[in-house]
Amino acid sequence: MEGCIFCKVANHEIPSRIVYEDDEVVAFQDLDPVAPVHILIIPKRHISGITSLADEDKGLVGGILLTAKKLAQERSIAESGLRIVVNHGEDAGQSVPHLHFHLLGGRPMRWPPG
Repeated sequence: MEGCIFCKVANHEIPSRIVYEDDEVVAFQDLDPVAPVHILIIPKRHISGITSLADEDKGLVGGILLTAKKLAQERSIAESGLRIVVNHGEDAGQSVPHLHFHLLGGRPMRWPPG
């Protein structure tokens, strides 16, 4: 999608601190982290949000979650605890209209947040 900042990250058009990449997803450090580990995991293909997913995206979403597991293990937060957040829509706080998963960890987190 033209103008989408996450599409530009996925296409290497703007600099980012990429920590993982494969054929379908890119993971990179959040520019404004809220935890010691704060990584965004996005599909390379533009999907605006959860409600834009199709049945054929099951493998993609599973791959994103397995990527989160791998990154959590590499950063030693898999055992102590991690949070995966997906916001959809303005009321939920989705600031970029491209499906993205926040991997958070490295400190105790409250629930509900905020």
